[in-house]
Amino acid sequence: MKLESKEIIKGIKLHPIKTDKFKTDLSAIFITVPLAKETVTVDCVIPAVLRRGTKNYKTQEDINKKLEEMYGTSFDCGIEKFGDNHVIKFYAESINTNFAPNKENLLQEQLNMLFEIVFNPLLEDGKFKGEYVLSEKENIRQKIRAKIDQKEQYAVDKCIEAMYNDSPYALYKYGNEEDLDEINQDNLYKRYQDIMQNAKIDIYVSGNFVEEELETFVKQQLNKIELKPREPKYIQNNEQTEKKEKTETKTIEEKLDVAQGKLVLGLDIMENKENARFAIGLYNVILGESATSKLFQNVREKASLAYTARSTYIRQKNNIFIKCGIEIPNYEKAIDIIKQQLEDMKQGNFTDEDIENARKFMINGINSVEEEQDTEITYYMGQELSGLNTSLEQYLEEVQNVTREQIEDIANKIQINTILFLKS
Repeated sequence: MKLESKEIIKGIKLHPIKTDKFKTDLSAIFITVPLAKETVTVDCVIPAVLRRGTKNYKTQEDINKKLEEMYGTSFDCGIEKFGDNHVIKFYAESINTNFAPNKENLLQEQLNMLFEIVFNPLLEDGKFKGEYVLSEKENIRQKIRAKIDQKEQYAVDKCIEAMYNDSPYALYKYGNEEDLDEINQDNLYKRYQDIMQNAKIDIYVSGNFVEEELETFVKQQLNKIELKPREPKYIQNNEQTEKKEKTETKTIEEKLDVAQGKLVLGLDIMENKENARFAIGLYNVILGESATSKLFQNVREKASLAYTARSTYIRQKNNIFIKCGIEIPNYEKAIDIIKQQLEDMKQGNFTDEDIENARKFMINGINSVEEEQDTEITYYMGQELSGLNTSLEQYLEEVQNVTREQIEDIANKIQINTILFLKS
């Protein structure tokens, strides 16, 4: 069944996910803007400052106290890079009204609190509180500095930077340390106002509720905030929008204090057909996403060249990234075996059992989406930003229908864009 979304105000959508599987209701507000060098850093500071205090709950202690009064309702926020978009995320979760001791409408209270934090910030003299801005800038600074501590993700990020150069997708989701010094309580609040009046806003609610009541309540809240209709500027990324050009493979080596070499291969997928993602997904599972994959079996198990060997499909950008943790002297051998797996896939050197194992792996993943409320919300948000509306049932059907010929066709449209090796 497709998710029936409703545009409450132009550019602002409500996405109700009605389910009786859980004892909790989960709400999320996603605010989406295009990734841009000029704004990527300042946008990271906004959710961090908003969570510190609101007009009616002036400190984080006040917010936490109110959440505790709501039977331990939880709240969190953050920021993610999704294709060429920057997504500011806010979540709140509470027990469902049916399980509340006095049958309180905790969903409405939860949404009230979420709207309070996102849309009713604490201000001093018409701008954000200076103390909060300063401390959260420093927290972001520490996150930017700490990215080097996560060596595998650092290597992937460096590979992406090399592949995308000055394009938006090359940007780190927390921005740049040098830009933090330019942020102050005045220009941060101006950026916040600009986002609230122009960004794409999506409100997701998962739980057991009456849809008409939910829609009426959300409309009332949005009318109080006086958000205006907007033509939201965001980027749709999917397998059709991301056209690749043939390039010479770049090889980059970077020295860092690592006990284990980090090898990343960034692959371009030279295919833009509608619905190609289903065959690409199966190709990727056979290549490296599962424990039965060619990379895992041949690079890690048989050759014992890698501690880890796997691949990830980033469908928003039509890329696959191969990631291996290896002993540094094993670099050449590992590259040779990885390239052999890519060639084997082109030649159709994989079994029907490989295909069925990959199909089962994907089907299990699709079936598990509805088992976690946040996973289901993330799935539907991915569909929204990709300009798609593929139901889980459709997804299952498409995966079931992928043929060997389609997988081989994809294999012959894969090229290595960049090889990055992080070594000591």
